[in-house]
Amino acid sequence: MLAVHDLEIRIGARVLMEHVDFRVSDGDKIGLVGRNGAGKTTLTKTLAGETLPTGGRIDRSGEIGYLPQDPRSGDPEMLARTRILDARGLGQIALGMHEASLNMGSDDPEVAERAMKKYGNLTDRFNALGGYAAEAEAASIASNLNLPDRILDQPLKTLSGGQRRRIELARILFSDAETMILDEPTNHLDADSVVWLREFLKNYRGGVIVISHDVVLVGEVVNRVFYLDANRSAIDIYNMGWKHYQRQRAADEERRKKERMNAEKKAGVLQLQAAKFGAKASKAAAAHQMVARAEKLLAGLEEVRAVDRVAKLRFPTPAPCGRTPITASDLSKSYGSLEIFTAVDLAIDRGSKVVIIGLNGAGKTTLLRILAGVDAPDTGVVEAGHGLRVGYYAQEHETIDVKRSVLQNMVSASPNLTETEARKVLGSFLFTGDDVHKPAGVLSGGEKTRLALAMIVVSGANVLLLDEPTNNLDPASRAEILDALAHYEGSVVLVSHDPGAVEALNPERVLIMPDGTEDHWSREYQELIELA
Repeated sequence: MLAVHDLEIRIGARVLMEHVDFRVSDGDKIGLVGRNGAGKTTLTKTLAGETLPTGGRIDRSGEIGYLPQDPRSGDPEMLARTRILDARGLGQIALGMHEASLNMGSDDPEVAERAMKKYGNLTDRFNALGGYAAEAEAASIASNLNLPDRILDQPLKTLSGGQRRRIELARILFSDAETMILDEPTNHLDADSVVWLREFLKNYRGGVIVISHDVVLVGEVVNRVFYLDANRSAIDIYNMGWKHYQRQRAADEERRKKERMNAEKKAGVLQLQAAKFGAKASKAAAAHQMVARAEKLLAGLEEVRAVDRVAKLRFPTPAPCGRTPITASDLSKSYGSLEIFTAVDLAIDRGSKVVIIGLNGAGKTTLLRILAGVDAPDTGVVEAGHGLRVGYYAQEHETIDVKRSVLQNMVSASPNLTETEARKVLGSFLFTGDDVHKPAGVLSGGEKTRLALAMIVVSGANVLLLDEPTNNLDPASRAEILDALAHYEGSVVLVSHDPGAVEALNPERVLIMPDGTEDHWSREYQELIELA
């Protein structure tokens, strides 16, 4: 269904991968792994046909369902239900049937007759595409992804980032695509939905390529592993499950290390012997041969894989501020007729740590956006205290200008920053050399997370508003963020489904949405987050 021949992908002068060949067939469940920034997301975009490779060929047969990290597709005015059903061409037909059924009750006989005829034609098309059985299947998928009718009946533009992503995942799972390419599909899913998704993928008959930091999912679902080695610009293919892959990968690393040590030892002996022979004219030819053999030995070896670097993160020393840097009173927000929350009050004291919890769609992200000044409330006010400096991390990375380069984004976050200072901070976040000139739009989700956090680091913020800051990160980078959270001296308002992030913050208070109820933090709330 998917065949890749001699693929090469570059970003600027940097070679992400070259000489790559593989096939994806029915029943293949492929885990695509590699460190953040290795090119996993770029490869999935290329396989899905969203970007072109630098070289080589990709042959596709059958439909491909692609879930990117930041889905923005679909008409914003379209209903969420219609978006899912349109994966099989049913959405607009169902909408037309509903409109026709309303017109069938018209007092005008001509209008009613035309509506009846239209309804009949649309019903025939609807049934030919699977009809009500397909509609029930879509409803079941949506329900298992925690998408109730009240969300499905809303326009896409009114939904949160997490809800939009679950709509796109439901659409792809419903599409019957021959190949699914899923980039972090468990983001924004609750525990029950993750368990259901694992079973769905295990039983899926087509091919799957998945990028996921959910170790349980890859452990249960994956039967092949593609390891993208950024140091060698190559993909190592392991036709085995996750546990066997981990053992084999470690053995391969050890073998390469030993091969290099032996080769370097042999090459050293040859070079030493050549140096001795080279002093004698009679043995110059032999010395030349020895040098050539030594060079061939070294050239034929792959580099020992460098230890993958991890972003070194420390949030900024907070700028001085008053006792209560942010006060919000009587906040409310609605989208059309949908009320998100009403009469929410919140005061953030200097150095306080607050967690906002609630179900998906309860208004957690909306509240953070209002506190950050990105959105305006329908009622109420947000008052800035003396010396307030906000550092806002948006889960959809809206704080990043995708048309600007990495370096330009950094400088815009702190105008007094010199280019040299910006490069130094970016280096600690693993953006080195020409990477700083990459357009932010081509970055992977993990790279965007690192850039957004780097922009906060140079901001001197004394209040951090963090919306799911550990999404899209590998385990090592996540550990760095949790350590930075634990040591930050300023105020933090955190939204997170990650129990480890909440534990690292060690909050004093919790705000429960959408009611806006405040309470002292307790172990029961930690357990609630773990359950959710």
